[in-house]
Amino acid sequence: MASMGPVQVIAVTSGKGGVGKSVAAVNLALALAGLGRRVMLLDGDLAMGNVDVLLGLGAERTLADVLAGDCGLEDIVLAGPGGIRVVPAASGMRSMVRLSARQQAGLIHDFGRLADQLDVLVVDTASGIDDSTVGFVRAAREVLVVLCDEPASIADAYALIGLLNRDCGVARFRILANMVAGPREGRELFAKLLRLTEQFLAATLQYVGAVPWDDSLRRAVQRQAAVCEAFPRSKSALAFRAIAEKVDGWPLPANPRGHVEFFVEHLIRTAQAKSA
Repeated sequence: MASMGPVQVIAVTSGKGGVGKSVAAVNLALALAGLGRRVMLLDGDLAMGNVDVLLGLGAERTLADVLAGDCGLEDIVLAGPGGIRVVPAASGMRSMVRLSARQQAGLIHDFGRLADQLDVLVVDTASGIDDSTVGFVRAAREVLVVLCDEPASIADAYALIGLLNRDCGVARFRILANMVAGPREGRELFAKLLRLTEQFLAATLQYVGAVPWDDSLRRAVQRQAAVCEAFPRSKSALAFRAIAEKVDGWPLPANPRGHVEFFVEHLIRTAQAKSA
């Protein structure tokens, strides 16, 4: 069965590791589910995927097993907190390159069948610039860049945005300031990145909001839980919910290419183009 309507596909990415990208992706997914949205979280970090670990789910099989033909997509999807569905990471984009036309069609169909009750697909990409990150970002409708107030994070976020803008044609980026002291520091961090991009790039940056650092985040990670679930009244959880309300207002694609099947099809084509 094909998906019944457009799905909001959001790639959550960052220029470097250590900025809380995966934690942000997990909590955004949970906060969107809290708004009544039907959410799937795809772990797109094909080398060091850890979404299942962050949620204490312990995946036995991953997308790599699906690509190898050992099981179906429905066999690996995990039931996460708040009703979200989690697709554990695969081992690499090269697996998609080797898919036959029949296997490609099967994978696209499987995602479409799972997505028939889906509103949002959140993709947690790898940090930095590699083929898998570029593939997921190019296939997604929305790109959410997570950064923190460190010179290396700002420089690497700018490099990532520059590559995606110049080489891949991505024109719009949503920016989330993470682990900041408060709203003012978040806007100042966004302003630093904006000054760089306005000088040298033809990209549009839109500020989504800031997540303050609080001890609840650390404690939630230790518990292998989302902070929105473990400490729902904490400052960081409230911030994620406020950001989710903004994300929920983003316009949906108005044509059939907003369906999840087309996201997967684009992902496969990108992988194959990179290998040519």
